[in-house]
This record gives sequence, structure tokens and C-alpha cells, in this order.
Amino acid sequence: MLDVPGSLLLHVVPFLLVISLVVTIHELGHFWVARAFGVKVDQFSIGFGKRLWSRTDRHGIEWRVAALPLGGYVKFSGDLDASSVPDQAGLAELKARLIAERGPGAERDYFHFKPIWQRALIVAAGPAANFILAAVLFTIVFSWVGEQVAAPRVAQVVPGTPAAAAGFQRGDLVLAIDGRPVAAAEEVTRKVVLSAGEALTFDVRRGAETLRLTATPQRVMENDEIAGRVRIARIGMELSPLSAADFTYRRLNPVEALGHGVAAIGSTLDTTLTYLGRILTGRESGDLLSGPLGIAKAAGGVTQQAVQSEGDLGVRSANLILTLLQFVALVSIGIGFVNLLPIPVLDGGHLMFYGYEAVARRPVPAPVQEAGFRVGLALLAGLMLFATWNDLQKLNLFAFLGGLAS
Repeated sequence: MLDVPGSLLLHVVPFLLVISLVVTIHELGHFWVARAFGVKVDQFSIGFGKRLWSRTDRHGIEWRVAALPLGGYVKFSGDLDASSVPDQAGLAELKARLIAERGPGAERDYFHFKPIWQRALIVAAGPAANFILAAVLFTIVFSWVGEQVAAPRVAQVVPGTPAAAAGFQRGDLVLAIDGRPVAAAEEVTRKVVLSAGEALTFDVRRGAETLRLTATPQRVMENDEIAGRVRIARIGMELSPLSAADFTYRRLNPVEALGHGVAAIGSTLDTTLTYLGRILTGRESGDLLSGPLGIAKAAGGVTQQAVQSEGDLGVRSANLILTLLQFVALVSIGIGFVNLLPIPVLDGGHLMFYGYEAVARRPVPAPVQEAGFRVGLALLAGLMLFATWNDLQKLNLFAFLGGLAS
């Protein structure tokens, strides 16, 4: 068992590495597209806070590493405010100053004076870079491990659960759920997790006959090694291959691996949107949402799980690399998705402002921008507090503190 410093190291170091990598790639997406359009950049920083190292290149861009490794940022020349979308008066003032200092035409090198479509592409490039990173990492993983499919074969049914009440038996093969065919155990698990309180119809093959069984997933409390203490929908059966025929494997060439990687991104986004939709309609409480603490817990969990897996050092090292690659890919998808939300302080909010500007042919008025910025900050703060509360619940911190007080 790890001591407290060892446990903190196991969780904090992977978390910082993952977040720094994913956010740096996000900011590099903005940077590369901006430079392709000739935008003048003042600074690119990995981390926040006090500068530890810096170098200025021949283009006048300061590259720096800062003390707080929680991401990074790219600073375009001429940024006027925190929302980075100045209004008409602010643009006029900036243009006049640039012309006075550098001469006519100097403003064309600045982000805010680029055509709307270029600005939109620069903003969208951050989330796009996250999705590209995920696609590359998934491609590496699928090229390495190939395509592995475990058939949705019932290996165990827990007495007193919805699965037992529905009549599931060991050896049943799930063919479809609500009329939609399924081929892998993970498809069944994903559908069940996202269907708490909703009756699901399962088409099942048992021997030579096909049966139709109905079960309603119920939320149960679980202590997951990676996620922590969570309430999650289950029906009470374990899916696992019972024979070699229930497991298929084939190697994938790079093109096939890329296709599987893109499909994995699509599946992750579909699951995320479905879950958020269920939250908005009141069918989920949102207790599976995680913040920084949850990501740190998961980073430490997957690292420890991989390190403690069976096999020699080479096998465990390969398992650790594969596990972390998949984890980084999932975090990258999450950050890309969140940044596309139409909240003013995020990339999606900037794209929303540019949409207005394209239609109205003028920037959003300053008072509206300011109000949107404040609302956006409030929404993000509320979401972060909610996610942090969930993380603390999953870590069972309150019960731990209660035990100390008793």
C-alpha cells in the first residue's frame, strides 16, 4: 500500500502531465492556424504564473514555461479585453493606434482585423486540435492492440436484480436492445448506464431459440478503482466470453486503426451528448460529471491499475503506455467538447459572437459582451463547483471527515 506522499505523487504527476499535454495541444491548434493566416503573436506559455524559462524567437514571439503546470495559453497581439472580442469602438481605437505607430496596413497582421472566417477557423482550431490528438492516440492504440471484440455473453446473473427478475440466464447472448443490434459487451454496458429507470427490451439467444426479455436499469452505489464512489445504472449481470468463439481479434492497418479511432471519438461524443440531454430532461442527476479532482483520481487510478497488472516489467510498461494513451485521448475529447459549448468565455462563445457579427456586419456591442462574459464566468464557476462536489462525493471525503470527528 502506498504512503500518503506516494499516493499524492501517483495521482498528481499523471494529472499534471495529462492536462499540460492536452491544453498545450489545444493552444497550439490556435497558434498554428493563426500563424498560417499571418496573425501577430506576442506570447505562447506552457503553464501559468511565474516565468521559469523563456525565449523570444525571430518573429518576436516569447515562448515560456511557467511555474503552475495546469495548461497554457497563446496571447495574440492587440488583445483588448478578457473576452477577446472587442466592439466597434474598441476596434476603431486599436486600428488608429496601430496606424499611428506602424503605418497604414499594419492592422492587417492583428487577429481582430482578420476576416470573420479566418477568426472563426483560428478559434475552432483549438478544439479541433484536441480531436485530432485523440484520433492520433486512438490510431496508435488500435494499431498496437488491433480490434478486440468480446461478444455480449451473460456470464453471471446477480440474484434479486432486474436481470434476474427479467429471466436472464448464464450463457444467454444479447443480440439487440430496443430493436438495435449489438455486437460487443461494451455496447450493452453503455446502453444500460444511460438508461436508468427506463425499461429496455433485450433480444436474447438461448440455445436454439430467441427470447425477448425486459429489464429496467437501476442506480446502484459502486466503489470503482478509477472513478471512485459513484451511483451508476446497472441491471445486475456480468458480460464475459465463455468460450473462444465469444472473442474475436484481428490486426488493423493504419487506415483501419484511424477509422476505429474516429469511430471511438464519435461514440464518446454521442455518449456525452446523450448523458447531458438526460441531465437537462431530469432523467440524470449529473453525479457522473467530474472536475479536476475526478480527473486526477482517474489518472492515478489508471496508472496504478496498469502498474499492478500481471506480467514482467516490459508487459506492465506496455500496458501503462496503452492505458495512458487512451486516457489522454478521452481527456482531450472532453476538453475539446467543453470548449465548443456556446458560453462566452469559451471558444464556442467566441464562435457564437462571430456568427452574430457575420449576420449583423458589426461586432457584438460592448455591454452585451460584458454581460455575456460575466454570465459565462458564472456558468463555468457553477459547473466547476458542481463537478468538484461530485468529485468529493466520489472520493468519499465527507464520510472520511465524519469518521475523524466521531
